[in-house]
Amino acid sequence: MKQIITFFIILSAPYILAQNGQVTGIIHEKSGTPAAYVTVTLKENSDQPIAAGISDTKGVFRLENIPAGNYTVGYSLAGFQTTSKLIQVKTNEVTNVGTLILEPDAKLLQEVSLTGQHSSVSLKLDKKVFEVGKDVLSQSGAVTDLLNIVPSVSVSPGGEISLRGNSNVLVLIDGRRTGLTQGNALEQVPADQVERVEVITNPSSRFDAAGSAGIINIILKKNKKGGFSGQLRLVGGIPNETRISPSLNYKSDRLNLFATYGIRLSDYVGLYTMKQSTGLSETLVDLNRRQDENRHDDAKLLYFGADFKINDHNTITAAFMRNSTHDHDKTQLSYVYSDKNGVIDSSLSRSGESWEKRSYNQLEFNYTKIFAKAGKKLTVDMQYDFWDSDKDWNLSTHKVFPMEAALPMIRTSSMGESKDFMIKTDMVQPLDSTSTLEFGLKMEDRRVNSDFIAEQQNSTGWEIIDQIDNHLLYKELIGSAYVQFSGKTGAFSYQGGLRGELTHIGIEDRAGSYSAEKDYNRLFPTLNISYRFNEKTTLQGSYSKRINRPRLGMIYPFNELTDLSSRYVGNPDLNPSYSNVFELAFLKNWKTITFNPSFYYQRNTGVMEDYTFRNTEGLFITMPVNISKETRHGFELSILYNPVKWLQVNTEFNVFHYAEQGSYKNQSFDYSGSTFTARISTQLKLKNKLAFQTLYNFRGANATAQTRTDALHSIDFGLSKTFLKDKATLMFDVNNLFSLRKSNSRTIGSDYEISQSNIPNAARYRLTLVYRFNQKDNQTVRQAKSGNRD
Repeated sequence: MKQIITFFIILSAPYILAQNGQVTGIIHEKSGTPAAYVTVTLKENSDQPIAAGISDTKGVFRLENIPAGNYTVGYSLAGFQTTSKLIQVKTNEVTNVGTLILEPDAKLLQEVSLTGQHSSVSLKLDKKVFEVGKDVLSQSGAVTDLLNIVPSVSVSPGGEISLRGNSNVLVLIDGRRTGLTQGNALEQVPADQVERVEVITNPSSRFDAAGSAGIINIILKKNKKGGFSGQLRLVGGIPNETRISPSLNYKSDRLNLFATYGIRLSDYVGLYTMKQSTGLSETLVDLNRRQDENRHDDAKLLYFGADFKINDHNTITAAFMRNSTHDHDKTQLSYVYSDKNGVIDSSLSRSGESWEKRSYNQLEFNYTKIFAKAGKKLTVDMQYDFWDSDKDWNLSTHKVFPMEAALPMIRTSSMGESKDFMIKTDMVQPLDSTSTLEFGLKMEDRRVNSDFIAEQQNSTGWEIIDQIDNHLLYKELIGSAYVQFSGKTGAFSYQGGLRGELTHIGIEDRAGSYSAEKDYNRLFPTLNISYRFNEKTTLQGSYSKRINRPRLGMIYPFNELTDLSSRYVGNPDLNPSYSNVFELAFLKNWKTITFNPSFYYQRNTGVMEDYTFRNTEGLFITMPVNISKETRHGFELSILYNPVKWLQVNTEFNVFHYAEQGSYKNQSFDYSGSTFTARISTQLKLKNKLAFQTLYNFRGANATAQTRTDALHSIDFGLSKTFLKDKATLMFDVNNLFSLRKSNSRTIGSDYEISQSNIPNAARYRLTLVYRFNQKDNQTVRQAKSGNRD
């Protein structure tokens, strides 16, 4: 009898399948984060299971071949409440249950918290994610301070951000470039605005191919609570750091209004020393230079906008940001020249004072359409950036020995402006329950104008110095398109894509000294694969091809004349470099330990390297040039240890070997070496919501063919207390304790040697108070809707 029933079922299967329906939906956590690996079960009224499935990494699930009828769909995940919903399935139709929200199981979470804490590190298919909001040091200071906590990432004393020791990194906020990532503007973003940091060493093809080291994507917190909410942030510090940052948010069913305003008044104290020896083979001359610097920065940040939900499927966002700064810097330099016996030949003194105004403005628009088919989404983003800057230097020089005399006054003036328009569209198209196709287009047009003039005072007025009076126009047009396919088979996930970028660059100046038209047209393949052994063990491999375009400061041939003995000048003939990056990563979570080793290999061509030489006037010039190639391979290990509820230790170790090859003029750049970085962070969570954290950073010595840089140490620590029923937090932190963050380097040439020691920022002591209303401790003001950008 069973054989007969089976026979008829087989014969009727095509007809049954043709008449059956489908059930789809998306599952999110309460914070809005997609919930992966959620068990979805479909049951009849008799509580008999009909079908079951698991949501993918984007929270999307699909149950197929479901007979018409009334069912109960239930979804569950450890740590969350099991919830169900009544649905009706119709013949030959797709039943979309919409977005389902997972509610935390308070009782279960309380039990879990007694034994451990959720890991702050996770591996996604194309990125490594670090949850940073619970660290004490992430509640005070700026984003640049926070990045020094994130494994693999480091920030130099001068503010340069590096990933695994490579500064060719693209920094994004919510998946897109903004003015806040230019220069030192990240100093304007409070650290407690950040929810997580995504370290993407091999970005997928949906991202721009820029940044040979990879991408650091900073994800800001988003307030989900209805009604009015906000916070007031007050900071006081020594040296002076005064910040006032109020934030407001209003959210209803259809409308979300948000606004942030920030005022920052900061003072910085820097000390730079240099010993310069020339004529090593003939008549030795030593120069000892000391530079004391006092910088004062005033800044104002305004950001406001709105999300409007037209209906359940269509949302638009519009926002405006303005970041304006006014800097007033003073510097005092002394120069002492002596012979090989230390006998002083002469000495000079120079005083400098500068004023700089910058204004960065950004208009952004986003349209997001969610289709009836689960996971299908269309986004359109437009962004228009425009900025201007104006900087003036006044320099007075006096000869002190052997005879006092005043030398001619020098002044420089630079003015610049930029206009940048970007439009892009992305489409996410699920093909079935386990595979997705993505594709998109992007166009960006950028134009930068810059004027620079240097003058010296004479008896009749002012005269141009060394013909430094010019105007430079830089034009950049980038068109790109990508396609990407991702899928999953059991525990195996994969994602492959191809991105094409067409770049046209034009450089010209008024004097006719620089005129170049360049086209960079390349294909950039990417591949990410992942095998999930279980919920706590993941193995991941990835490959990507990247481009590193020269920054504007590396192209501009203009230079400031602050220092008598050396200058940095740009190189308009500089070309981009390209890299091929391979990586293998492993993540294992135990009850108290998270273990995350990685192996990586990177091959770069057309590498940009600084070249230092002495011109015919005896002035040392440093400029970037292209050399043939560089290879890097290394091992990185990150361990998070959480033995008890109140203690967390995070350690990181990264060792890599590098080899450069190439030459420029008479200088060979062939060099190989090894170096390593390490850090350890310890956090104590004491009674009465009191917490303490300390961080030690170490960057090993490294070198190029010309320059060797010594090891760098730094120590930060912070203390926080939350009170008034979690409405207020008071924090005290010290950045760069004992002023250890000092950079020492030595550059050697054929007939010279230069030793330098730089301390751009002394130790900084801060006291921060944050007061929240209608907000939880882990929430902050809502930022603009990210659409498909993160």
